[in-house]
Amino acid sequence: MKIKRIIQPGQPGTKKLVEKYGENLVCVRYRYDEQRKRKFKTIELIIENIPWQPNPAKIPMNKVMDLRINGNEVALRNRVKIVGGKWNPWRQVWHLSYKKVVELGLTDRIVN
Repeated sequence: MKIKRIIQPGQPGTKKLVEKYGENLVCVRYRYDEQRKRKFKTIELIIENIPWQPNPAKIPMNKVMDLRINGNEVALRNRVKIVGGKWNPWRQVWHLSYKKVVELGLTDRIVN
């Protein structure tokens, strides 16, 4: 399905939905299914609103980290290569996603 239009509350075409759902309405989407030749109107609603504080120390799992691996650690270097690590010859470090760094147990090798 393709989304061809997203409408925010208060824009033309949302009046009845705003009356029904109020401030919990986030947006209205129009989806089109070319195979079934159908048009769908969907809405996004807020169903819970509670306080939350982000953890500033948490590292996103997809963040690319720099790793220091010595030249004589061939086996470790090969493991990093196998899981998608990329060598940066200018900085003399390996680039690898934080998720893979954790999986390999290499968090102590992260370079700031």
